Amino acid sequence: MARTILIVSGKGGVGKTTTAINLASALHSMGKEVLLVDSSISTPDVGIHLGAPVIPVSFHHVLAGRARAKDAVYMHSSGLKVLPGSISLQEMKRAKPEGMKRVIDSLRRSSDFIIIDSTAGFGKETLHAIESASEMIIITNPELPSVTNALKAVKIAESMGKAVTGVIVTRKSGDKSEMLLDDIEEMLETRILGVVPEDSKVKEAAAAKDILVRSHSRSKAARAYKELAAKLLGREYRGYKEEIGRRGKGFFSRLLGKLRIKK
Repeated sequence: MARTILIVSGKGGVGKTTTAINLASALHSMGKEVLLVDSSISTPDVGIHLGAPVIPVSFHHVLAGRARAKDAVYMHSSGLKVLPGSISLQEMKRAKPEGMKRVIDSLRRSSDFIIIDSTAGFGKETLHAIESASEMIIITNPELPSVTNALKAVKIAESMGKAVTGVIVTRKSGDKSEMLLDDIEEMLETRILGVVPEDSKVKEAAAAKDILVRSHSRSKAARAYKELAAKLLGREYRGYKEEIGRRGKGFFSRLLGKLRIKK
C-alpha cells in the first residue's frame, strides 16, 4: 500500500506545487513507483507546471463521476505517473471533493508513494485532501507570516488526527530578516524535514515547463529536494549513482497526442 503524503501550505507562493512535483520526481528517480496527484479543485497547477494545461480526462472528471481514476492517470516522459486537474471552470463546478478520499484509496495499491498537491489555505477542498492522506508535509518560507500560516496547518492536522511528517522551509536566502530555523521549529513544535535554498534555477525550470531535479539536477535546490526524498526513504542521499532514468525529457508533451494514459 502506498504512503499517501499531502503537501500543504497556509498561503500561496511558498513553493508547494514545486515541492510536490520535485519530491515525486526525486522519489521516482530512486526506483520507487510514484503517483503525483493534483487535488486542487479551484487552482490546479500541476499540469500547467508540466506543460500540459489542457488534458482530455482529469481528476475533476473523476470527482464528478464522469471518468474512472485509471483513465485520468498519465505517464510523464520520466516514468512518473501523474493525475492532473482541469483548468475548465465548468469542470471545477462539477467536481465533488467529497469523493477525493475514495478515489485516492482506490489508487494506493499500484504505487509506493502517492504525493498529493493541495490547494493553498484551508478551505473545503484542502480539508478533503487532508482526509485523503495518511500524512502531511507542510511548506513554509522563513518569514513570520508564512510560518504563522504553517502553524494553522499543524493545528488542523492535530484536530483531524493526521501525522505531520515534518516541515520544509523553502526559498531560504540567508537574509537577516528571515526567521532562524530553531525558532521556526520551536514555534511549530514540528521538526524541519529539510531546507530548500533560494535558487534561480527553480524559475528557469518552471519557465521551461520542466522538473527541476531533472533539468537542473546539479542545482542547489534540486539537491535539497533529492536529499528530502532520500530522507523519506530512510536513507542518506548518495548522489547521482542511485538515480535512474534521469537523462530523459523532464516535461509533459505539449501535444495531447503524445500523452500516454496509464492503463
